[in-house]
Amino acid sequence: MIAILGILLVVIVIVIIEVPSLLKKGLKRELWVFGILLLFGTGLNIAQGLQIDLPNPLDWINVVYKPFSDFLFGLFK
Repeated sequence: MIAILGILLVVIVIVIIEVPSLLKKGLKRELWVFGILLLFGTGLNIAQGLQIDLPNPLDWINVVYKPFSDFLFGLFK
């Protein structure tokens, strides 16, 4: 629980530092991208802090390219 509070505290500090400058410069699109990426990263960090088993992106890449790899290795044997 302490880890989650620490993550949220760091996120709040990041928002306090970054958002006013983005608003002052009128960077609306960048503010949306910043918010979405920060929300996504915060969610992943909280899930990791709760020790939820998260899938590895490399496993997904392996599933996609494994048939192609097997085909190529079959050609060169």
